[in-house]
Amino acid sequence: MLQFMLLFSRQGKLRLQKWYTPHLEKQKKKITRELIATVLTRKPKMCNFLEWRDYKIVYKRYASLYFCCAIEENDNELLTLEIIHRYVELLDKYFGSVCELDIIFNFEKAYFMLDELMLGGEIQETSKKNVLKAIQAQDLLSERVYDPNETEVNKSVLEELGLT
Repeated sequence: MLQFMLLFSRQGKLRLQKWYTPHLEKQKKKITRELIATVLTRKPKMCNFLEWRDYKIVYKRYASLYFCCAIEENDNELLTLEIIHRYVELLDKYFGSVCELDIIFNFEKAYFMLDELMLGGEIQETSKKNVLKAIQAQDLLSERVYDPNETEVNKSVLEELGLT
């Protein structure tokens, strides 16, 4: 089970964080600061796994972003790498070659994609197609203009989403 996921830049700027276990805000900041410093000081040829405190840290760099996950000691590191890769593929598919600016300016989409993929630190949906379909449905709903006098959900919206 994932304990948390962090996305940060090569400069050490935190871009996204998702915590699946409760921590005090002060602890989160300390953990984040320590982990970013630890990962950034590692050489590119070094292994993407490291033991840190009571966790195993699995990280991968894609372009200028580091995707870093903490897992329990008995969890599978390769599965975690696959989860990171799946998330990056989803971001790439949605944004078309995702970059750091996509995450900065569309962080709500990045969080939504992560929430569609993961639930409580466990993989929820393995199908990229289903995750992207949920994201497109959300986009359609957010772009839709409703009549303020209308009290019922517009039937055409339900039809477009395939919910009828």
